[in-house]
Amino acid sequence: MSHPILITGAAGGRQGSTGRLVTGLLLKQGIPVRAFVHKLDARSDELQQQGAEIVEGDLLDPTSVQAAMKGVKRAYFTYPVTDGLLEAATIFAVAARGAGLELVVNNSQFQATPDDPAFRDLKGAPSFRNLQHRLTDRIFDWAQVGAVHLQAPPYYENVRALVSRSVAEQDAAFLPWGDEKTVIPLAGAEDVSRVAATLLADPGVPSEDVYPLVSETLTVREIIETLGRAIGREIRYVPITDEQWGDAVKERLNPHALDHLTHLWQYFRKGERRYEATDTIRAVTGRNPQTLEEFFLANAQSFHVATQ
Repeated sequence: MSHPILITGAAGGRQGSTGRLVTGLLLKQGIPVRAFVHKLDARSDELQQQGAEIVEGDLLDPTSVQAAMKGVKRAYFTYPVTDGLLEAATIFAVAARGAGLELVVNNSQFQATPDDPAFRDLKGAPSFRNLQHRLTDRIFDWAQVGAVHLQAPPYYENVRALVSRSVAEQDAAFLPWGDEKTVIPLAGAEDVSRVAATLLADPGVPSEDVYPLVSETLTVREIIETLGRAIGREIRYVPITDEQWGDAVKERLNPHALDHLTHLWQYFRKGERRYEATDTIRAVTGRNPQTLEEFFLANAQSFHVATQ
């Protein structure tokens, strides 16, 4: 592949960091990558050492986005859970159309499966952020840039971030997930990244426009029991209110993310939808998806008190 693949979010963030994972997967295959980063730092230096071409820019700045797309035919778009998604996606879609891109892999959010009557229904969005993703999907479709949408539920990494501290310090998970029968659909960021990298690396055209990525659908009780087995000790689930949870996390979550997650927990608690795991990850990558227990085992140290 002579043209570099443009990867946004390449430096990575606090949790899923799919942009960074996709970058690494492509570089290991010897595929040229143009890594779009918000700022130059140790993370971008490391990517450069791995062989990536580094471009500093802002997804809300049309000039830097257009410059990053010169000589590019394929791209991966992802945006952090903060304000600006619709603006960034529109800028990216316009630039991609102008540059003649043939494929944009868009990191979206789960919206049910294509056979569900409510699939991509704007009225069915559980949060404002999820609605923005549904609109973003359509913006990319209208731009006619060969867009495909990876629609994933919360990541395993999100669960780790939510409970690692309280589990380490109190052997308890304090969450506003309602009773233990609440079902939470989940997927691993590594698997989402593998799907993205596979589609970007394949010289052919993807067979689908939408890839629903659900690895497991577990009850709260099953999630907590799975964590306990993985780290070798019993963990308590302590249901709390949205207000209690919001007060506990407001110092480390921006208002946009807090609003999104609060509404998402309310949506799951209602239990109005029935979730099922999809076979998409195995079908695209040829590998079975990572299980939550495998993720917890690989990240067991996150749930232990740090020693000096």
